[in-house]
Amino acid sequence: MTRPQDAGAPIAANPLADSVHLQRLLSPRSIAVLGGKAAAEVIRQCRKLGYTGALWPVHPTRAEMEGLPCFADVASLPAAPDAAFIAVPAEATVEVVRQLAARGAGGAIGYASGFAEVGGGGVALQQALVAAAGDMALIGPNCYGLLNYLDGVALWPDQHGGQRVERGVAIITQSGNIGLNLTMQRRALPLAYLITVGNKAGDSMDALIDALLDDPRVTAIGLHIEGLDDVAAFSRVALKALQRRVPLVALKAGSSELGARTTMSHTSSLAGPDKLYDALFARCGVARVFDVSTLLETLKFLHVHGALPGRRIVSASCSGGEASLVADLAQTHGLTLPDLPPAAQDRLLQVLGEKVTVANPLDYHTYIWGDLAAQTECFAGMMDCGFDAQVLVLDFPRADRCDGSSWQTTLDAFVAAQQQTGAAAVVLSSLPEGLPDGVGLDLLAQGIAPMQGTADCMRAIAHAACIGAAQARWQQLLPVAGSAVRTPTPGLATTSPAIAAPAAGNQMLNEVAAKQALQAFGLPIPQGRCVPAHEAAAAADALGYPVVVKAVSDTLAHKTEAGGVKLHLRNAGEVQTAVASMVHLSDAFLVEQMATDGVAEIIVGIHRDDQFGLALTLGAGGILVELLQDTATLLLPVNRGDIHAALQGLQTWPLLNGYRSKTRGDVDALVDAVAAIAAYAQAHAHHVLELDVNPILVLPLGSGVLAVDALIHFLPDTAP
Repeated sequence: MTRPQDAGAPIAANPLADSVHLQRLLSPRSIAVLGGKAAAEVIRQCRKLGYTGALWPVHPTRAEMEGLPCFADVASLPAAPDAAFIAVPAEATVEVVRQLAARGAGGAIGYASGFAEVGGGGVALQQALVAAAGDMALIGPNCYGLLNYLDGVALWPDQHGGQRVERGVAIITQSGNIGLNLTMQRRALPLAYLITVGNKAGDSMDALIDALLDDPRVTAIGLHIEGLDDVAAFSRVALKALQRRVPLVALKAGSSELGARTTMSHTSSLAGPDKLYDALFARCGVARVFDVSTLLETLKFLHVHGALPGRRIVSASCSGGEASLVADLAQTHGLTLPDLPPAAQDRLLQVLGEKVTVANPLDYHTYIWGDLAAQTECFAGMMDCGFDAQVLVLDFPRADRCDGSSWQTTLDAFVAAQQQTGAAAVVLSSLPEGLPDGVGLDLLAQGIAPMQGTADCMRAIAHAACIGAAQARWQQLLPVAGSAVRTPTPGLATTSPAIAAPAAGNQMLNEVAAKQALQAFGLPIPQGRCVPAHEAAAAADALGYPVVVKAVSDTLAHKTEAGGVKLHLRNAGEVQTAVASMVHLSDAFLVEQMATDGVAEIIVGIHRDDQFGLALTLGAGGILVELLQDTATLLLPVNRGDIHAALQGLQTWPLLNGYRSKTRGDVDALVDAVAAIAAYAQAHAHHVLELDVNPILVLPLGSGVLAVDALIHFLPDTAP
């Protein structure tokens, strides 16, 4: 158990012991409550939820609390409690935690505020709290606690809207109020755990996820994240979740900067903190959502059906308008509605008649409305197509004003068809209120996902498909290195050739030195020579025309803007004129052969983030890189599969792949070039601040690539 807020706290020597402590806190057989009003409420809520373990109130002056005898202090308890809810002032909380840890308690919830969230002395107080806890599990402080609806545990000082379940989803949130609101949901979503972490001084979010993965009753895990403390640890536990086939869904809030940014390179401006979170979640198969509604609907779908093997859906409704909305939103979220197989079309024509156009999505009209047998045959015919999910759009009328019996017939038919086929079935109300609570719970019991809101439903199915794809390849996925881990990538270069160092006192390699450094790791560069001004024309003659001439400087980051680059020079006179126009910038010049038959220009860059470590960005390059903003970001380490997939996701990909029968680019050579840059960055991870190769000129298939320009900027006083 690491303590991110306490920089001096050691990593625990026995992770297994830490896991045991956390499991005791999450599923306690004995609970101590310390404090007054809030502590008494915990007792009431535990009883209300049916908790059967021991409840021990602790108070120095009260004789009893909620009918239970009070213990004067921690030392007076009959045994070390598995869990403690501490609702005493902040300063007193530290001492109570120290006493509980000394007794061998499993863990504690810190309810009080006044710690690091207030700054100043609160930071030191929080560090003291962490030190006092030692190896004991700790959640909070400044948090509302946790609810375990599986075992009837309510370490919670307030009312809540949940009830006991046998299995369900877990949600971890940094906000107590959001957590409280989530318990009040009316979406038939079974909550197994609701955990609020507040200041996150103790057990990290990844440690909690890890503990929840050990509970087979947890079907999916939802996360409300304001920030992660250890990106590498989170990536490792997320990959473990893929292996265990327990989906993770994250609602990431906030977009504050995670560290200082340099403005010298293009790359640093292309991959901000939010893109790094996107890269992390995409890498680890975590579904990212942007609102509470989608969080709940996605968790609900995953609870019922888990991850999906693909994106093919079939939809039925008795309205052409509903069918069109489903089609539009499905396409928006990357889902497909394939044509029905001929056998299915014939089967549906038999039951629906010639007046109905059989298609996907299907508007089955109302000719068979109220006919249980006919509707069952219709829905079974669609489910037998074997698509990844089967959707029935059905909004119930208001029960207080209308008769919904015929809607119930349609629902019964859909349930019967699902029981015949075993399909991954969904009943979707286009409006959230169109699905009554009782109907949703009944569908859940039948193994059918009761989804509320068309857009949220389509997003949830798409997320389930993405998670399914990640689960299928979890063994090929690499954990993220983060800001501290410096391990080489399997399959990439592992040696560290000597590289040129920048001039004394400078932290940037000039283009010549940067290209040579990257070439040592396998990056192809043009033929060229670095010469003084009077030798430039002779160098060009020796290389052959056309050539490019560039000013070489350890301080000039953007040569084009400064007039330090001259292209398409075709004779010695043009070279001499070009050099004369740049002598105020440098006394050394790079003369290179100029390739003229490129298929595309690609930027590849590395930049450092204080939390995420080194990130690789690639995309459409050249002088329009910021304008096009066609990029993908990957966290190191990467493998060739990651690189290829990122290239395929670019809008530039059709150009590389021979758009409209044009010349195809040498994609394999491009992947090798990007891998070489990544290998260099990993080998020098302690030093690199940012790195740009812009552009890499992609030549026709079989002709390779050339790195036309490069920049490497090092951390202060760390240049290799």
